[in-house]
Amino acid sequence: MPATPDQRPWGAGTVTALGTPVPPPPETRPDEAPDQRNRDRRRLLFFAGAAGGTLVIGLVVILTMVLSGNSDPFGHDVAGPSDKRPPLARMCPAPTVVAEQPQPVDPGPPPAGPRTVDAESGISYAAYGAPWVPWNAVWSAGTLEVPYKVGQHFITENYSGGTYHASILSAAVPAADNDAVALNLECLGRQVAADVRAEYYPQPNRMELFRDEQALLGGRPAWVTVFRLHFARPGLKATDELAAVAIIDVGKPTAAVLYVSIPGTHRQFDHVVDEVLASVRPT
Repeated sequence: MPATPDQRPWGAGTVTALGTPVPPPPETRPDEAPDQRNRDRRRLLFFAGAAGGTLVIGLVVILTMVLSGNSDPFGHDVAGPSDKRPPLARMCPAPTVVAEQPQPVDPGPPPAGPRTVDAESGISYAAYGAPWVPWNAVWSAGTLEVPYKVGQHFITENYSGGTYHASILSAAVPAADNDAVALNLECLGRQVAADVRAEYYPQPNRMELFRDEQALLGGRPAWVTVFRLHFARPGLKATDELAAVAIIDVGKPTAAVLYVSIPGTHRQFDHVVDEVLASVRPT
């Protein structure tokens, strides 16, 4: 049945079903639209000004950093990259004139007899029978922590501090950057010899210096230091020791270290020092 005009709801007709009434749009006064536009314009100008101010402050900070050379705008010290080179490479940079050092020569065949071969360090040298026995430990000695892994030794006495040894030991130590073409042998030799005296022996001690010079060992450039130290330690019979330290350039960034020590209680073995140095050959 059709609805009468007074009963007809919004959105309904005689054919379609009754729908949800749609209210008329709200009335807007003509004077409200300009005020809204003004408020929007002021808000936009405020945000634009804030962004511009932030940009200016950032540019000032960056400019200050560049001109002052300080990479930290808050004034903190910024550490540069740490020096990762091994201790001896830092202490003894490569020489600028390679010709100042002895040039390698053919050493000829090694002396007859048993030999100790240290493939890591790149040298071999004479080996001896009893009382000498093979070294079977890793002794990282001194401040430089030279890692002696190969050689021979024997115990010369037992005392309250432990055992005392005669030794013929070798090691490889990083001594140059990978791109170095030569080693600063004088510096390396004296640094290692000083570490031996300061860290391997009782303190204080007195040195008799016999050799401290460039040499060729096994045809390779080397620095050789030979000395006798005099010292005293409670309970220790030995009061002196003959020692040799050789640093050998084997053509690698690592240098070969040869250390020979004969306590004064066993001077009958002093000849070993010169014999071992003369027997060195590159591997």
